[in-house]
Amino acid sequence: MKAPRTTRELLVASLALASMTLVGCQVRQPGSVETSVITWAKRTITVGGRKDVSPLPNDADTVREGQIAFAHYCFTCHGLDGQNTGVPFAERMSPPVPPLNSPNVQRYTDGQLRYIITNGIFPSGMPASKDILSDEEIWSLVAYIRHLPPKGSLGEPAAYSDEEVERLKRVQTVKEGAP
Repeated sequence: MKAPRTTRELLVASLALASMTLVGCQVRQPGSVETSVITWAKRTITVGGRKDVSPLPNDADTVREGQIAFAHYCFTCHGLDGQNTGVPFAERMSPPVPPLNSPNVQRYTDGQLRYIITNGIFPSGMPASKDILSDEEIWSLVAYIRHLPPKGSLGEPAAYSDEEVERLKRVQTVKEGAP
């Protein structure tokens, strides 16, 4: 007999809490055992939507719409290309921000990717986009994740560029000098 979803989620949360207690509160890269256990748990227990299918056409227009939504919502952690290009903290997070072209991410079904984007992943830094993005935007993001450009081909997000930092300093200087 299969356990109810809430019971399984409680079990996963309990195991995660026990692991954190044993390891202590330290920021470090997860080990191979931790990564394997969490990857298995996410794929088989906590991430729903396995059989959900996109209502959008699988074409260049959908991918382009996904790229636009990605550039507005996801670039801060994943870079413009979905591979963390130009994101200074991606590898330092615990767990690290995964490149979206990695086999671990690409093994999820489209429905599971939609579920992750919609609901986020606890206890990682992946936020939920429910009530922020429309269902159509989320499905277009899934299409973009399936058709990511080559790493670095879209450059560094402007938010992390030296030019943007200098622009913000100028804005701050003007604000401080205003009466």
